[in-house]
Order: sequence, then C-alpha cells, then structure tokens
Amino acid sequence: MKKIFLAAIAFIFMASLVKAESLSPAEVKNLLARIRQERAAAPQVQADFQEEKMMRLMNKPIVSSGKVSFQMPNKFRREVKGSSPSVTVSDGQQLWIYYPNFKSVERYSLGKRSPLDPVIAAINTALNLENVEASFHIAATKIDPPKAGYELDLTPRSPSMKRMFQKLKVQINDDLLLQRTEMLQPNGDRIVTVYSNQTRAPIPAPTFEFTPPVGTEVSSPLGR
Repeated sequence: MKKIFLAAIAFIFMASLVKAESLSPAEVKNLLARIRQERAAAPQVQADFQEEKMMRLMNKPIVSSGKVSFQMPNKFRREVKGSSPSVTVSDGQQLWIYYPNFKSVERYSLGKRSPLDPVIAAINTALNLENVEASFHIAATKIDPPKAGYELDLTPRSPSMKRMFQKLKVQINDDLLLQRTEMLQPNGDRIVTVYSNQTRAPIPAPTFEFTPPVGTEVSSPLGR
C-alpha cells in the first residue's frame, strides 16, 4: 500500500509540473503570425523522426525511423530506414514513392483535384503549419515546463481531409520547432511521430528531385 501511495503522489507531482493553458482566439492568431514570420525567414527544415503506428488489428505498434526534409511551400523528402525502407519525394507537382527492397517506384501527379492532395496538405500542415486556418479548426494550449511549448489541436474542415483523419495534434517548442505530431484516423488507428535534431539550414535543390534507379519498375496507381 505504501508503494502504491508513493507512486500516486509521484504521478500527481509530475502531472502538476506539466500544465496546459488554453489560448484565446487572439493569442492563437498571434502565435500563427509568429510561426509564419519564422518560416518566412527560414523556409526549410530537416529533422530526424521516430514514428509509431497503432493499429486496431495489431497487438504491437509498427515502429519506424528516418529523416524528413521540407521546403516551403510544398517540397518534401521522407526517408524511412530499417528492414522496410522507403523514400518519398515531392517537388510539388510529382510524388514518388520508392521501395528499394522491391525495386519498385510509384508515381503520382499532384494538383488538379488529385486524390493525394489532402494527404499532401496534411503533411505540409504538420511540417510547416502552412495556411492552417483555411484547412482546419484550431484549438491551442500553452504548455508550461518541463515540456514548454504549444500544442495545436487541428480538426479538418473539408470532407476530403475528414476521410483521411479525424484530428491532428501538433506540438512545437518555445522556439517554434516541431516536436511531435499525433494523427487520429477515422478507423481508430493512430500515428505518433516525434521529431529531433531539427535544423533550418539551406537544403540542396536535388534533395527534392527523384530519378528512378536503373532496373526499377515504375507504376502509376492512379493512372496519372
């Protein structure tokens, strides 16, 4: 009983250290303005990530890690390491997904109401919070130490995005750098991504270009 009591006291103490204070609409507007100012000064970001996918039909989460690069407004590269590696590259017009183990590449055209447009919009929002007010209902809280920063609860406005996910939580630190995202999908699955080693140094242009390796099978699943 003593151990349970001490554990309860410790939990209450730790919970009291991490407080969250809701922001008013005016404070949310000011926060987004600060984020836009920071992004305009340095429109690119690179970071390492650790990701867990919690799926209802699986007992254990699917864990992956890698590196992500993003440049405003819509260029990104996501490299997944491990036993099931993949490389996803977009220059804003074309999206490539490369699976080295299978020597295969999927190619998608973006824009013109592509089915992938909501997915790309969600990625852009998570990485850069670009045009977030137009696409999402926003609630935000200020997180006190030891995990100082902000958490934004984003609920999609459009039916196309609602089919992809129900809610997106984005956590940034006091320096307005992305720390964590949590996506809740309509079927109850959840994807949690934690980012580290962020840098806003310039990114070479070839990072967002992709040429299928020789001998790779290229397909266009959407027929575009």
